[in-house]
Amino acid sequence: MRLFIDCEFNSRDGDLISMALVSEDGKHEFYEVVKLLKPVHEWVAANVYPVIGDKPELLYTEFQKKLKVFLCKFANIVVVADYPVDLMHFNRAMETGPGEWFELQPLTMVIDDALSAKGSKVPHNALEDARALRLSWLKKEGWLDA
Repeated sequence: MRLFIDCEFNSRDGDLISMALVSEDGKHEFYEVVKLLKPVHEWVAANVYPVIGDKPELLYTEFQKKLKVFLCKFANIVVVADYPVDLMHFNRAMETGPGEWFELQPLTMVIDDALSAKGSKVPHNALEDARALRLSWLKKEGWLDA
């Protein structure tokens, strides 16, 4: 199952704010917003926080538990991103402790820079951006008109 991912984070190298995964068939979606423990970057406060939708109150460990429950619904996962930092945050979220992680196998990750979230209905909202990536992939594969 392909899952299209988008993340929002607190500046270029900052902590995760939100993560969304949308299945290739569009029937399954994951979207969570994480509580930041550090000050919010000025650009993020102006561009991301107004459109994230949920209050950022979820602790990171609770976010990880919810992510694991979602991912365990699928076999043969292929996580598709258009930006490497999204996969960095995904990998970081799978690690639950020293030498401990969600053991999802097989698990493949793909960066496809031919995809774009420019068609997002709400730019900088991870869920809308992940939906747009999915649609971009469907168009690229010829399953939707361009």
